[in-house]
Amino acid sequence: MLALTALGVVFGDIGTSPLYALKECVNPAHGVAVNAANVLGLLSLVLWSLTVVVAVKYLGFILRADNRGEGGILALLALCPEQFKRSHPRFVGPLGALVIFGAALLYGDGVITPAISVLSAVEGLEVATDTLKPVVVPVTIVILVGLFAIQSHGTEAVGRVFGPVMAAWFVVLGVLGLVHIWDFPGVLGALNPLHAVGFMAEHQWKGFVVLGSVVLVVTGGEALYADMGHFGRRPISLAWFTMVMPCLVLNYFGQGALIIAHPEAAENPFFAMVPRGLLTYALVALSTIATVIASQALISGAFSLTTQAVQLGYFPRVSVVHTSAEAEGQIYVPEVNWALAFSCVVLVWAFKSSSALAAAYGIAVTGTMAITSVVFFVVTQHQWRWPLYKSAALLVLFLAFDLSFLGANLLKFADGGYVPVMIGALCFVVMVTWKRGRGFLGEYIVTHTRRMDDFLRDIDKEVHTRVPGLAVFMSSNADGVPPIMLHHVRHNRVLHEVVILFTMTTEHVPRIPKAERITVTALGKGFHRVHVHLGFMQTVNVPALLQQAQEKLGFPLRLDDATYYLGRETFVAGKRGRMGVWAETLFGFLSRNARTATAYFGIPPDRVVELGMQLDL
Repeated sequence: MLALTALGVVFGDIGTSPLYALKECVNPAHGVAVNAANVLGLLSLVLWSLTVVVAVKYLGFILRADNRGEGGILALLALCPEQFKRSHPRFVGPLGALVIFGAALLYGDGVITPAISVLSAVEGLEVATDTLKPVVVPVTIVILVGLFAIQSHGTEAVGRVFGPVMAAWFVVLGVLGLVHIWDFPGVLGALNPLHAVGFMAEHQWKGFVVLGSVVLVVTGGEALYADMGHFGRRPISLAWFTMVMPCLVLNYFGQGALIIAHPEAAENPFFAMVPRGLLTYALVALSTIATVIASQALISGAFSLTTQAVQLGYFPRVSVVHTSAEAEGQIYVPEVNWALAFSCVVLVWAFKSSSALAAAYGIAVTGTMAITSVVFFVVTQHQWRWPLYKSAALLVLFLAFDLSFLGANLLKFADGGYVPVMIGALCFVVMVTWKRGRGFLGEYIVTHTRRMDDFLRDIDKEVHTRVPGLAVFMSSNADGVPPIMLHHVRHNRVLHEVVILFTMTTEHVPRIPKAERITVTALGKGFHRVHVHLGFMQTVNVPALLQQAQEKLGFPLRLDDATYYLGRETFVAGKRGRMGVWAETLFGFLSRNARTATAYFGIPPDRVVELGMQLDL
């Protein structure tokens, strides 16, 4: 059952690649003649790329690198030894920066995938009749806007039909492929890798350029790893080897057989696999549904990636709406949703065809794949203690494909490849600046934190009145007195009888068990420190966590009468700060526009007191 469900969520992207991948491989712009020998070479490249990159690299090895069942590039970073991921306030470590850039590139992939997938499906209308060509772009934009508009309702109900629909899609792919292979069984000769070697040897530079289109068949491979936490390695492997890979290979070979027999079909071989007319419209309808499902998976992945980045301190706070009471991973992030929607519509309007968009596709996903290979090497060497020859052999094999694909895609930079790179670079700058800014802020707080023993010794002199009730001071530092409390005492000379210093730390694991989540320390004179540890996939709700802490505190808390104290920093970006004027200006802008701490921590807004401070980092 999990394998069936995974068909819709995990394999949507790679499963819709037959719509455009082989069409781009035989694009006349490459200067490679459409004849039997070249088609067999291309099909051999397609087959062995799927085998090595997806079956061997991801399913055979990368999926074994799970962080308590969770996958994805940020989870892979968490598996690295501490000395490799350690960062300082003034900079982010080299490996951390590499992974952040890989994660940032996934946003570029998340923008292009819905655009190219839906557009390539709707382009089937052009095959049915030339009169519908003018409506392709408007119809695509309407479908995309509708797709993003329904995100706020959640995917739980729609998700139940994703698996069966994609199962039907893969069956159609396989059947169409078999029909055309039956007409020209000689196409099965492409199973021999020598055809791929011969194609590259004959065409050399042109063959290298064609790799930029061959890579389209493995886009979506990274999704197998990122979505592992939802299904597990075994169901994903089962779905891949029993249905996805056989049906994909059959369809690609069927398209190849059709092109050899009818070279004019190379213009759009997928939709040429059925007779022109009613069957074309039916295939367009099924393709559109399949591409919407594929897009949904990428959109949900962008939501999950953003929340992980926020929890790990790489991204400003965003609005996170849980769309399911049962499934914690089903979330909606409006800021990310509408940014993706706007970007997708602009791309479709600007490029107008899937062939033009294909030039922009590939750099992001191949860049992330190469980074995944490098980080996996670090994990196998320094965490799993593999012999160097074993780790190095795998690294060489993986990078031979990753870097070849990346290099071929870089040739398309001026034709549209700059789009995902620009998106990735922008996200990278935001993530690194936010991480550095939070580091400088944390350093400031540590240097301006007073020892708790000294504060408690002098409390009777500094605090004139202790009033009944509960005060909760939010603190990013689990030691000493939070600056926000010193600020409050200095100006008001009043404190509640019960004071809780609340600190939350996000660990580099997906989830922390409830029994290990909360530690409580009694400090004396009515002061208690509550330190909460959460995983990077868990949601923060301070009142709920304090409710859980009552047992360890040993007395009930009147949470309905609690006052929460938060700091609100204003960054002046002066020349005296160490962060730099430009970087601090950006950090200040991000801080002002981040989701409020009150909403992010789930604190009742009518019980919050905010105290402001001006800082120059």
